[in-house]
This record gives sequence, C-alpha cells and structure tokens, in this order.
Amino acid sequence: MPAGDPQRTWFPEMLEILRARWHVGLPFAKLIELRDELDTMLHRIRAERHIRPPVIRCLRCGHVGEAAEPDVTVRAMILSLGRFGVAPAEQVKTLEKRWAAYRKQNGLDLYGKTAEPAEAGAPACAHSNMPG
Repeated sequence: MPAGDPQRTWFPEMLEILRARWHVGLPFAKLIELRDELDTMLHRIRAERHIRPPVIRCLRCGHVGEAAEPDVTVRAMILSLGRFGVAPAEQVKTLEKRWAAYRKQNGLDLYGKTAEPAEAGAPACAHSNMPG
C-alpha cells in the first residue's frame, strides 16, 4: 500500500511501538493505554502527511463524501499482532476472546472506554444533519 493511502491505518512507526511495547500478559489497562497512544500517533501521522479519508457512498442514504477518519480499536490492535507477525495466531485468538469477555464485563466500547448509552432518536447517519 502506498504511504499516503487514505484507507491505511498501520504505519511503520506505529508497528515499531506495537512491537516494542506488547508482551504476553500485558494487563488490559496497559493494552488500552497502548491503543490510545497508537490512535493518537495514527491521527498525527495522517494530519502531518495530509492524508484525507477515502470518498465513499453511504449505503443507508446514498450521501457521497469523505468517510470517517480511521481509528485504532483495541480489537484491531490485537488482530494486528497476528497480521504483522508480532504474536502467533493462537495467542492472538486467546487474547481476542479474553478482550471480548473483559469488554463486556466492564461495559467498555471498542476503544476501551466506558460505553455511552445510545441516544434515542439519534440520526442513522452521522452526516444526515449536514447540508447537501
């Protein structure tokens, strides 16, 4: 993938941090801190390199515009351990299952933060209140 690809989430400098900081038995609190650091790094890299999100067509309403900026979720970070050869597939699968259980037990969102209750009557599309 080219360095400026609008759909790219994992950049080499992020993978360096992931490889250096991840280890078996890393507590979930530290895993969430690492996710926060990698997400901040992703947004900084994309801003510094002027990488815009891809243009998409909303499947719900047909609106054409920029997609949401990509974010690093805890699960995406866990799966990247296997994808980039940081950890064996068996460890990744076990960690993914443990994370799902921990997330549910503690009421956390995709980013490891306390989940916000969904608002009743919230718009179906984030852009539905935007003009044209």
